[in-house]
Amino acid sequence: MAEQRTQNFASHAAIHPIWHYGAFPILAINFFNELRHVYQAPSTHTAWGAIFAFGLLLWLFAARTQTLVVQNRVIRLEMRLRLRDLLSPELAKRIPEITTGQLIGLRFASDAELPALVERCLKGELPNGKACKQAVTNWQADFLRA
Repeated sequence: MAEQRTQNFASHAAIHPIWHYGAFPILAINFFNELRHVYQAPSTHTAWGAIFAFGLLLWLFAARTQTLVVQNRVIRLEMRLRLRDLLSPELAKRIPEITTGQLIGLRFASDAELPALVERCLKGELPNGKACKQAVTNWQADFLRA
């Protein structure tokens, strides 16, 4: 039987090897290497190499940022649908008041504890995603993240 992974507030941060150990370090090292070339042998050629290396870093960050924005939009939609099914009609009317950050944090909560956490969000007790995540007692793992 396969070992079931667990997840909680302390262990939920995702490491993506291609990003964290591959693309970013390689392009960052390349950029600093190109800056070294500009310092050691200034010319338009070495300057362009540094500019191009910086552009590659910007491209990488843009791709990562866009991926995370899309993921957050999907989480927001998923959580609004989930809340619509779980909350009382009075609370369901207030779903638009919950911030995207709070929704992202609440996604780790079990269905049973979600209504109480939403009430705390609406009262201002849980002002952001981190506070929401820390308030979750029955953590529902999310391993399908970008």
